[in-house]
Amino acid sequence: MKNLILITTVLLWVSCGSQQEKQNTTSKNVTKMESTTTFNPGKNKVTFTSGGETLVGHLYLPADYQQGKTYPAAPILGPMTFAKEQAPTEYARRFAERGYIGLAFDPRYRGESSGAPRELEDPMAKVEDAKAAAHFLASLPMVNNEEIVGFAVCQGSSAMLRAVAEDNLFKGLVTVAGHYRDKEADIQWMGTEEALNDRLKAGQSARDTFEKTGEVITVPAVDETRTDVGMPGKFVYDWYITWSDRGIWKNNYPKMSDAYLLEYESYTAAQKLAKPYLMIHSDNSFLPDAAKRQFEAVPANVKKLQWEGETGHFQYYDDPGILDRTADQAVKWYQTIFAKAGI
Repeated sequence: MKNLILITTVLLWVSCGSQQEKQNTTSKNVTKMESTTTFNPGKNKVTFTSGGETLVGHLYLPADYQQGKTYPAAPILGPMTFAKEQAPTEYARRFAERGYIGLAFDPRYRGESSGAPRELEDPMAKVEDAKAAAHFLASLPMVNNEEIVGFAVCQGSSAMLRAVAEDNLFKGLVTVAGHYRDKEADIQWMGTEEALNDRLKAGQSARDTFEKTGEVITVPAVDETRTDVGMPGKFVYDWYITWSDRGIWKNNYPKMSDAYLLEYESYTAAQKLAKPYLMIHSDNSFLPDAAKRQFEAVPANVKKLQWEGETGHFQYYDDPGILDRTADQAVKWYQTIFAKAGI
């Protein structure tokens, strides 16, 4: 098996302050890097930058990787509060098994990536991190810049939707069991408009406190009974707490996250998405009506809604059979995109 020589750490310039420049970026503008690090088939640890922070990821290369050959590639965003070792790794591994390059990474503030306050949930930061991940991939000699596509699960879908809509480096998008964001969906998420407004105000108050004093007010990310946490409910708690017990995911949630989280929406991004789009959802995935509403808002000429009836939301995170099926559907969709483009 031949090895590829690359840079150990590739530093990319993506930041919130250069939005218009990023929107106009094309694959022809990206410079391929040269270097001295050996990359191998399977998992490779990588770093790149976004918004001045160092992000850490696992780059999965196909088992039959050959030097001099180029491959399609997908940066992956996971659910709210995700760690790269969760659903993103499951999909990145499966993409590599199917001849693609998958990049699972910790967004800023989380896991091995830098940034403070720790565990801050900021959708706009994830939008920028997804763009940075795509630019990192484009800099690698084994990536085909005309075959970089977005992939996201649950709430990562609303951030990846905006990243793909805004950055021309992306050629298409697949979202899975997405948590899509608009006012109607947020009210349904929180139960009532009053509850939504109360949580937003509490988050904004916590952000004001941080900006004035530096104090970070925190609550657990999940709890069996408390309702003031990041993601209430025993069902959610039971899934996430096992990752905390294993030391992979931290059960911490800065309260000011709610300001950034609830000030964000993805509907206007959906209205701008002109690239080929596959949405995979089900009756038992989160907020199915919101998913249908945002899918209808997408103006892309090539789009498909794959509705899967009774598939459970968390099955898209960890059920081997569902993961395999979803990876197959995503790769088939990407191949359709490339065929239509004549790649």
